[in-house]
Amino acid sequence: MSLEIVLVIAFLVISLGIHEAAHGWVALQCGDTTARDLGRITLNPIAHIDPIMTVVLPLALAMAGAPIFGGAKPVPVSYHRLRHPLRDMMFVALAGPGSNFLLAIVFIVAWKAAFTFGGYAPHGQLMTDVLYTSAWVNVLLAVFNLVPIPPLDGSRVMAWLLPASMRPSYISLERFGMLLVLGVVFLVPGFQKMLGEGMETMMKVIFTLTGGMW
Repeated sequence: MSLEIVLVIAFLVISLGIHEAAHGWVALQCGDTTARDLGRITLNPIAHIDPIMTVVLPLALAMAGAPIFGGAKPVPVSYHRLRHPLRDMMFVALAGPGSNFLLAIVFIVAWKAAFTFGGYAPHGQLMTDVLYTSAWVNVLLAVFNLVPIPPLDGSRVMAWLLPASMRPSYISLERFGMLLVLGVVFLVPGFQKMLGEGMETMMKVIFTLTGGMW
């Protein structure tokens, strides 16, 4: 396994930890101390590692030559301890993808600085390739988690938007967990294309926000 892949996975693990810590921090601001009490509002990635999703899955994808992706141990949130449970749950959910969006900006700024001021080539060198790929990994995490399929973060937003009469049936889909997500990803025609287009759009926004090409 190349050093580039190892470094990208290392940044992925850190990014996943920040994603989960962001959930916990916003929950705390909304009145739920569960994540804080369990020591999950921390940037230490060890506290957020899930052996399968954080380690085995990214390694397996990397070895298979597939796009690197993964997940972390979810931060527990006590719904009824939130001051405004339904609305606050949406804010808690958005914090995760939001953190990945901000991390993607950081990686793109670092990538641009590396070849503009550091004398590196935009592509084909270890530093710039790792930074650029890490930006794309965070864009993937942000866009994928915003998909409104339970239990992804986007489903919390959808639950808040739906009429009260439709909400229980929609939320009940969460019991199918990642099986539902995998079914949509691999069986719904056009989903992967839609996901890719969403990632490209977000990356264009990031490039615009960071001043285009330097």
